[in-house]
Amino acid sequence: MATRQNSTNGKPKSPRIQVVLPELICEQLTILANKESRTVSNMAKVLIQEGIKKYFEKESKSLFSEDNSNTNTFREELEKQSVRRLKKAPQRIRYYKKSD
Repeated sequence: MATRQNSTNGKPKSPRIQVVLPELICEQLTILANKESRTVSNMAKVLIQEGIKKYFEKESKSLFSEDNSNTNTFREELEKQSVRRLKKAPQRIRYYKKSD
């Protein structure tokens, strides 16, 4: 869990986390940070934000496509049904609970 500290003026600081990285990833992170004139910590924050954004975009697309396919299947089944005309005005609809 992220820890939250207070600054000297009493306001809460942003939550802090600690991450252990392999040497290679740490070196690559340092190189990227230097290229963009950022601190290593800030570069890690930016990359985490981008990764989370991409993850949720991917998840929302997959959820949307599943919902869309269910809608298309439902629509196709409705279109297969024959059209029937009502002979008179509809009567009151009664709903019955299924008994277990």
